[in-house]
Amino acid sequence: MRQATTTTQGGHLLSRHPRQSSQSVQSSQSVQSRRSGHLTRRLTQLYGGLVLYGASSALLVRSGLGLEPWNVLHQGLAEHTGLSMGVVLTIVGAVVLLLWIPLRQRPGLGTVSNVLVIGAAMDATLSVVPDAHGWTLRIAAMVAGIVLNGAATGLYIAARFGPGPRDGLMTGLNQRTGLSVRLVRTAVEITVVVTGFALGGTVGLGTLLYAVSIGPLAQVFLRVFAVPSTPRGSTVVAAGRPRRAILRR
Repeated sequence: MRQATTTTQGGHLLSRHPRQSSQSVQSSQSVQSRRSGHLTRRLTQLYGGLVLYGASSALLVRSGLGLEPWNVLHQGLAEHTGLSMGVVLTIVGAVVLLLWIPLRQRPGLGTVSNVLVIGAAMDATLSVVPDAHGWTLRIAAMVAGIVLNGAATGLYIAARFGPGPRDGLMTGLNQRTGLSVRLVRTAVEITVVVTGFALGGTVGLGTLLYAVSIGPLAQVFLRVFAVPSTPRGSTVVAAGRPRRAILRR
């Protein structure tokens, strides 16, 4: 029969049982495995959500029935600069991110990835998806774009890697001015829509439907894609918790 062994250290007796040691190693390996799976799921949701966001925005462009508030501005700027919408989106995102400095906001992995991934995904989708012709296809593209955008928002935010640059701008202004997030968001988005429309961006039915439906859709998909808490005993790097932020371009 196997006996427990004892050793001395600093005059104290320490008990070491082979079975207990084996169980401890197995428990540690189990925690590490769960932590790895947890992080993998979050990263998959993050980048899957960002790619889907860019693709869904491209569908709204192809519908020709109206864009999200920030993309009205991006399209207007693209018309005047000759740059693609995706490139404009990336540049504007980087500029907005610089505004975080005086607002004392801290970016996370999701924030930086937002700037780099969404615009590239949008341009890639626009390069393979043609304009929709006929009301049936245009409405279908619009509805698909809005619903998929809601799913993308749920995926991205539920991953908890930090808010997008425009969301951080909203929460930063909220903290610095004391105004409500709703008021700040409304003021900023009205400004970008009006500016974008003046530059030639598309405002229409899709813009209105997006404005009234993206909140409820995001709430539904946030529940669907909610990531369970980190396994006990583990530490996840770069875990950001978005506060009242809804991803919008």
